[in-house]
Amino acid sequence: MMKPLRLTIAVLAFSMASIVVAQPPGSKAPPAGPAPVNAEGRVVLGGKNPADKGIWTPVFGILEPISPYAGIPFQPWSKAVYDYRQTRELEPHTRCKASGAARQFLTPYGVEFLEMTELKQLYIFDIGGPHTFRTIYMDGRAHPTEWQPTNYGHSVGHWEGNALVVDTVGYNEEFWMDRRGLPHTNKLHTIERFNRTDKNTIDYRLTIDDTGAYTKTFEGGFKLRWNQGEELFEYVCQQANYATELMVGTGGSSVDRSSSIVP
Repeated sequence: MMKPLRLTIAVLAFSMASIVVAQPPGSKAPPAGPAPVNAEGRVVLGGKNPADKGIWTPVFGILEPISPYAGIPFQPWSKAVYDYRQTRELEPHTRCKASGAARQFLTPYGVEFLEMTELKQLYIFDIGGPHTFRTIYMDGRAHPTEWQPTNYGHSVGHWEGNALVVDTVGYNEEFWMDRRGLPHTNKLHTIERFNRTDKNTIDYRLTIDDTGAYTKTFEGGFKLRWNQGEELFEYVCQQANYATELMVGTGGSSVDRSSSIVP
């Protein structure tokens, strides 16, 4: 396998709810403290106990100041699709469709992790958007040899120290991999690493292997922030959808990206 090209997935379109608030000059943010652990001493991706509630949202404003996708190993057709999507953001997510890979975590509403150790399964709940959940099998099973492609694909996971590692195949082609519109094919294979470095931070890294859309394997990533005290809430996607221009465009031909309102 070719050596991965390390990239940072940056997002240009985001809501005001997702902006990191700057600290006053000369002040320092309080220490985050260590990540909570379970009885075996392994980090958990939720609170330290059932009463310690919180959700994870993406951190914007602290990524490297580089062009978001400089150097991505596009094939000609996938680069053309990506370019097209920059002015015609007719994204399935705005129609309340589930989105796999990095796009699942790039919403202002965030996600919640729920590990069911007795079932040997872990769930990731989308709090807004399509309001769906993703299942990660933690029982050591392999991917099936045949599957029905889905938006989330088939995910198997394991722990490497304090990092959750998730291997996913079986994606369909009905979603965008991130908010900017990275295309993919049903050959997509992803490896995700969720490394909780302290109470307030998950370092999310994504390896993308798709020989149908890219010339080599590459990587990206960003950080997720713990929002203490917040939890899953009722959300009706279409009823609360204020991004109709992202569904049909302006006059059906182009999209104005200047609005801060996003699904």
